[in-house]
Formats: sequence, C-alpha cells, structure tokens
Amino acid sequence: MKKLTSLLAATALTAAAAAPAMAEKWDMPMAYSASNFHSATGAEFAKCVTTGTGGEIEIVTHPSGSLFKGADIKRAIQTGQAPIGERLLSGHQNENALFGFDSIPFLATSFDDSAKLWEAAKPSIESLLAEQNLTLLYAVPWPPQGLYFKNEVNSVADMEGIKFRSYNNATSRLAELTGMLPVTIEAAEISQAFATGVADAMVSSGSTGYDRKVWESLNYFYEVDAWLPRNYVMVNSDVWSGVSDANKNVITACAELAEYAGNWRAKEYTGFTLQGLRDGGMTVGPASDQMVGELKEIGVTMTNEWLEAAGDEGKAIVDAFQSSQ
Repeated sequence: MKKLTSLLAATALTAAAAAPAMAEKWDMPMAYSASNFHSATGAEFAKCVTTGTGGEIEIVTHPSGSLFKGADIKRAIQTGQAPIGERLLSGHQNENALFGFDSIPFLATSFDDSAKLWEAAKPSIESLLAEQNLTLLYAVPWPPQGLYFKNEVNSVADMEGIKFRSYNNATSRLAELTGMLPVTIEAAEISQAFATGVADAMVSSGSTGYDRKVWESLNYFYEVDAWLPRNYVMVNSDVWSGVSDANKNVITACAELAEYAGNWRAKEYTGFTLQGLRDGGMTVGPASDQMVGELKEIGVTMTNEWLEAAGDEGKAIVDAFQSSQ
C-alpha cells in the first residue's frame, strides 16, 4: 500500500505542476466488454493519465472490440491507426513463439507462479515489442484457465469432435491434441457463438464466462488451472517518443497503478466469477483425475513443442522461472 500511496501522490503532484499545453486525444481499443475487469482497469488507467497530465493527454477507451477487433488491435497501434491499446499477449504467438510463454500448459498455474514467469519473460517481451515499434506499459494476468463444456466430460475421449473456441496457437493446439475442432472466436463474439452452436466448448477463465453469461448455453466448468494468460497495454513507440518527460512519468506511474489494481482484481474476481457461474446454473468443480492426468500428458507435448519453437531464448525463460521456484 505504501507503493500505491506514493504513486498516487507522485501523479497528483505532477498534475498540479503541469503547464497548459495542446491537448491530445488517444483512442484506446480494447477487445473485452466494458464490465470485464481488464477493461475496468484500463478505463481507470485512462482517467489517471487524463487527470495526471492536466488534460494534455486524454485517453478514451473503446471496449468490446468496438474500434478494432481484438486480432487487429496490435497492428493498428504499430501502424499508427491508434496510439495505444490492449491485447492478449499470446494472441501474437503466430508471429513469434515467445509471445506464448504464458500459455504453456501446467507450467505456471497460480498467481504467484504467473508473476515469477512474467518476471523471467518480461525483458524478452519488451525487446520483441520494441522491434515492432511498440512500448510496453503494463500487463495483467487473467485468472487460471478452466474448461467449459455444454455436456459432461470426464476424459479426453469424451472431447472427440466437440467444436472448441480457440483464441491463440495454444488453444488451437490443445483442441487438436484432444480431438476437438478448433474454431477461432473473438471474446466479443463468444455469447453468440455458443448460442448458435458455432462452438460448444472453450478454455478460459471464470471471468470471461461470467462476463459473457455462458450459462445460457453451457453447463459445465472444470477447474484445471491450465495457465494464466496476460493482457498487456502497449503504446506506439513513435508516439511515446513525442511525449514530454513529465507526461511520461505520469503515464508510467498510472501504468504501475493499473498493474497493481489489475492483479488485485484478477485474484478477487476468481472466486466471485466462479460463484457467478454456479448461480447461473452451471456445474463448477475440479476435473476428474483421469482427465487431469490426460491433459497433463498433452501439456508435456505442448511444452516441448513450444520450447522447440521458442529456441534458446524460450528455454532461458523457462529455466529462469524454474530456478525461482
């Protein structure tokens, strides 16, 4: 809390000292609904920056993929169509395997382990983004990922032929290895996809299922704690280089606040959303021992595949994480 108070004080002092200047409006595309905790954190970050810079930089958030669809956000920021935005890191794994460090099944399955894995991977991710004209501001994990199904599933054999919502390389590969059929569906389209039978299953957090009211179409959530993927907020590096030092300090302080608040929300939201799924009528609980064992075997296969694709740098991330245990 001392750190939080100090950051708030620093932001307030900077705002008070800020001299009037030409105001800039930064539109900030976000993929998830306004009620999602990532979007709420982003909205508070935007307000912090707007207030902290004395209105010199006004950030306006656009949730639910309303400005750019999730898959298009990073490219829009790289090319200057938007100065800032939020995206799922592992959504870029098809560009470079390193982006999928947080979606290695059963490597980091708790918030503490997720934080250690992020510490190990952050320098590589920052460097990779810098090569793409992007500057990392902050990153926040999702709650642990579980499996949603329309019908009861007790083993991998029960998954054969089920249409499975995928959102990155790891989820597509998980579908393939379990005999399911991967279907790419953006977060904003989840409710409609399940309602119309485009998909009947997914791996995601309780948060996503709660926000999209998936109990209207699905009946089971299995707590397997497969991984904790991260969303991150990035800014176009050319835009960032044109920001005054005083305003960079404000934005950096607001980003630290957002990361702190986002991590706290992710932890608090986990239990709340799982109870929300139960209240909606879903059966929520641990997967069977058989299913967990079979999924962990698949996790070994996916880990080895990722290590091969990510090369020495990927191995260094995993080694650094494991040595911190």
